Amino acid sequence: MKCEDQCLVPLEKLKKVCNYKDELKFFKTSLDASPLDVILGQDRAVKSMHFGLAMDADGYNIFVVGPPGTGKNDYTKEVVSQVAIARRTPNDWCYINNFINKDKPLAVSLPAGQGREFQIDMEKLISELKNAIRKAFESSDYDLKRDRIFSAFQVKMAELFQVIQQKAFEEGFSVKPSAMKFIFIPIQDGRPMLPEEYEKLSDQERHEISEKRYVLVNKLDKILAEGQKFEKKTTEQLFELDREIALITAEPLIQILKEKYIGIPMIVEYLDKVLNDVADRYNIFKKQEPFSGRTSTSQYQEENDDAAKGGSNPYGPNYFTGQEESNSFSRYKVNLFINNEKQKGAPIVIESNPYYYNLFGKIEYKSQILVMNTDFTMVKPGAIHIANGGYLVLQAKDILTDPFVWSALKKILKYQQAVVENIGEQYRTVPTLTLKPEPIPLNVKVILIGSPIYYLILSGDEDFRELFKIKVDFDYEMTRNSENLHKYVSFVSSICHKEGLKHFNQAGLAGIIEYGSRMAGDQNKLSTQFGDIREVVYEAITWAKAEESEFVDMKHVKKAISERKYRFNELEEKIQDEILQKKIIIDTDGSAVGQVNGLFVIQTSGYSFGLPARITAITHVGRGGVIDIERETEMSGNIHSKGVFTLAGYLGGKLAQDKPLGFTAQVTFEQLYEDVEGDSASSSELYAIISSLAGIKVKQGIAVTGSVDQRGEIQPIGGVNEKIEGFFDICNAIGLTGEQGVIIPVRNINNLMLKDEVLEAVKKDQFHIYAISNIDEGLELLSGMPAGEIGEDGTYPEGSVFYEVNQKLQEYNKVLGNSAEEPIYFSIEEEQQN
Repeated sequence: MKCEDQCLVPLEKLKKVCNYKDELKFFKTSLDASPLDVILGQDRAVKSMHFGLAMDADGYNIFVVGPPGTGKNDYTKEVVSQVAIARRTPNDWCYINNFINKDKPLAVSLPAGQGREFQIDMEKLISELKNAIRKAFESSDYDLKRDRIFSAFQVKMAELFQVIQQKAFEEGFSVKPSAMKFIFIPIQDGRPMLPEEYEKLSDQERHEISEKRYVLVNKLDKILAEGQKFEKKTTEQLFELDREIALITAEPLIQILKEKYIGIPMIVEYLDKVLNDVADRYNIFKKQEPFSGRTSTSQYQEENDDAAKGGSNPYGPNYFTGQEESNSFSRYKVNLFINNEKQKGAPIVIESNPYYYNLFGKIEYKSQILVMNTDFTMVKPGAIHIANGGYLVLQAKDILTDPFVWSALKKILKYQQAVVENIGEQYRTVPTLTLKPEPIPLNVKVILIGSPIYYLILSGDEDFRELFKIKVDFDYEMTRNSENLHKYVSFVSSICHKEGLKHFNQAGLAGIIEYGSRMAGDQNKLSTQFGDIREVVYEAITWAKAEESEFVDMKHVKKAISERKYRFNELEEKIQDEILQKKIIIDTDGSAVGQVNGLFVIQTSGYSFGLPARITAITHVGRGGVIDIERETEMSGNIHSKGVFTLAGYLGGKLAQDKPLGFTAQVTFEQLYEDVEGDSASSSELYAIISSLAGIKVKQGIAVTGSVDQRGEIQPIGGVNEKIEGFFDICNAIGLTGEQGVIIPVRNINNLMLKDEVLEAVKKDQFHIYAISNIDEGLELLSGMPAGEIGEDGTYPEGSVFYEVNQKLQEYNKVLGNSAEEPIYFSIEEEQQN
């Protein structure tokens, strides 16, 4: 039997048609199927997810990885919601003032719902304190006590004034109090001297008066010191009186709250500090100015330019006025940082915009006359705080777009503390005044969702494996068996039921199943990329509506698929048009030496399509071996370069057992100006080289795909359907001759899910699909000659391809002479490194 007949793939193997009358016999329409309540084809992912959610140990955060459209996002939301609702609702968190160090606010935890209650209780407390303390300071009892202290001060100051007056009179001066100060006036004729009389005195007389006044002041030092002490004592008595009034008034009100929150020691301690602070800062609760004596010994000394110091406030300037804060009462507020009063179960935060402040919170500032102010009430939470006690779901690609986020997230998960810190604070060269809120203990499970490329990027981080120990891997395919076919039907039924859409009949359901296998690229598999499947369902329903069909049929599914292709394949059509106009040279009939149509796949915007590429080889005398022009011009990827070295190994093993391989072959992809990657064209390149060496023409109507190993075995490749259809479309546009076809690896037969146009052409014997397992079969199909098997004498039979190759090599070696150097052999990996 000829190889052409033996290698021909029969029609029934070119596509696995869904025999819906048998395989879907339980469903006349999708109405008969129960809506799907589980995720399809992801048993491994489901088990991994449930294990990861059940693990409470450190580092068992989860990375959900899989191709787009596999349902990983929807599944993650659904399963986390189910688990979260059964967990305990976490506590509220509040930030309160730190009375010892206001730059370090304190974090306090309360049972869910009590945070808001505590915030309201403190607001009510301050309101009550304002009213109660103000009234206490307006009471007659307070006025009486204050008057007693003030009266004693006035009596004492009057006594001191009399002493000063007497001493001054004895020295010839009268004393005149004048608006907060003393004035010493010389006495003349028993009366105070007038200014004009003083001006008429001689310089000597004025000097004598000044000397006497100086001596008088020195004599009064003890009296002035006594006055200062009494003034200071009076000030302290008034302060203690006011503090005692505020303390006695505030204590019962605060005690009520202490009893309410007796089970939270930190709040009880805080309320004690509030009580002391209210007592110390009593002045902000009343509408009176602090005490100030109108006639004091310190004022007297200022008037007379003495160095004596006046009485001082033991609590510092502005203490009683509260001017160091924009709002004197904000220090008693409660910043309800995290409020879980309406939360049922554990929180779930799906942060779609995880830039730094959204994720980790921030400290806000308020501008006031060229100064930026802040306090603990302006500390705002991020998603990590809101999700504390529950789950935080993030997209991996978003984490990688912000250079600060990934580093900060790792640190928070590693130390299990949620810190609120504005971005870049740790990088400032000049320290700035800012808040450092107390960190909150963190108990959150972070779930990252991403494609394999993001998992690959992050897994290169040494901390990643320690922090994300659970990998939930979503597969892109599942087995095409009876159980999964029924689940596919249930999936379609779920969409139709949920949104009240038209249902599918058996033929329409079969169309969806066949499309699922086409997407999976395997007759025995179904795609789990349900995003794309869902879109085809929606679009098929739309075409059924346009025809006013009762149910969605196979033709509607095919229409949806073809229209989807039309929306994406503009580039494919333009390249095909270039081929038809001979601007890109592709021969689809006849034969040529050293030229083979290889096949490759282009992927763009989620759409992939196959195209032929003209591969040519030129051989001549030399010792260069196989020269890949793409590799030499650095347009070749590593995998393609490895394929070229592999075919060189095959040629050496096949033809250089008793002689040097004395030839140079240059091989290239003609009119291909992009980088070349992959080894699926290595067999095509080998056919071109052998054709050139043998001088044998090969058919141009047969395109080739498949990689080759060093023993000449043909290995499977990807994109086989796209490659076949790409070449078929070109041949069909130019004109089918009945001699055209494609050679594929025999191991790719089960990947065939070809479109109806190809099947129809094959059925009419206008196009052919061949499947081979080795290079010899391919050579026979392309050349029409046997490849030839080496005999016991080490030669190939006449009339075979390799006989002609061997003859050519002998001629080359004669030219090179017997002095040819022994070839130097490298491993493929070493050569690629070089």
